[in-house]
Amino acid sequence: MRLGSLAFVFTVAFFPTHAFADPLQKSEDIVKFFDAASEFGPPRGICVGTEEECNSKSKAAPAEKTSLDMLINFGLDSAELDATARAELDEFAKALKDSRLSTLNFVVEGHTDASGSADYNEGLSERRARSVTTFLTSNGVDPARIKATGLGEANPRNPNPFDPVNRRVEMRIRTE
Repeated sequence: MRLGSLAFVFTVAFFPTHAFADPLQKSEDIVKFFDAASEFGPPRGICVGTEEECNSKSKAAPAEKTSLDMLINFGLDSAELDATARAELDEFAKALKDSRLSTLNFVVEGHTDASGSADYNEGLSERRARSVTTFLTSNGVDPARIKATGLGEANPRNPNPFDPVNRRVEMRIRTE
């Protein structure tokens, strides 16, 4: 019993890359997500009313989701793509080649957990983003349409800064 528990802890500690992953996202779902996100551009508006009324309306409005977390997770201190990540990125590459997304450019944002120094994590997050962009370009995506950037440990998905789910990349429509 004790050996089985130890093996489970070892597996979660050293192979956490997709322990919490959702099912594979299909290219059509990815296209629909980004096509809908690009239709209206960034949210803008005019509020008619008192300052208090307008402030309460803006706080009540749900935040629009502009990035898609493809759940491309990485092992500790790694920028290597595993088989699950490659399958997910195959779907993303198909989506980027779809005519409905042909006018959009994307940012691939790399992230880390808090293991390591801030400088090291910045470099690791950049390597993760480049790993994904290299995979996408090798699968026919125009390199001019995707930009890799590393954000280090600054924007964790989980509040626990050491949680393995923070080791990831996210895809965002580039607005610049």
